[in-house]
Amino acid sequence: MIKSQHVNLQVSFAIETNWETFNILERQLLLKAKKAVQTAYAPYSKFKVGAAVLLDNNEIITGSNQENATYPNGLCAERVALFNASANYPENSIEAIALTIDFVGKNLDQPVFPCGGCRQSILEYEERWSKNIKIYVIGPNEEVVIIDTVKDILPLAFSSDYLK
Repeated sequence: MIKSQHVNLQVSFAIETNWETFNILERQLLLKAKKAVQTAYAPYSKFKVGAAVLLDNNEIITGSNQENATYPNGLCAERVALFNASANYPENSIEAIALTIDFVGKNLDQPVFPCGGCRQSILEYEERWSKNIKIYVIGPNEEVVIIDTVKDILPLAFSSDYLK
């Protein structure tokens, strides 16, 4: 008989409540993510998300979720920002991504993290550039969850290594 083995996975992140501890680029990234929420097109769910991507040339590219009446055809803010950055700056690597939602009218007391599809997309860019992408998630009370690599929140990820 095969003996089973239990494995525990851990999630690692930090929480910062004081924006003054962030450098100027990090603060700009966070503020642009908050501003990007205003461009979200979410007439069906009313769940507005904004994201901003920091590139290695210090450019900050934004994105917001874009819904469609046929739900699967919409795109999350994170992927809009990532794809926008990659399409317009194909030679520049991604250093960080920040995201937040419009918490107005929402009864949420915690940050909202990227969905599985967005986590997989972030992993693709980490692999493409062979470096970690820092993730900043702004919560309802302006606290910021800081994740050093998407691998910290995407255990057992499907990797390009499987395709080689």
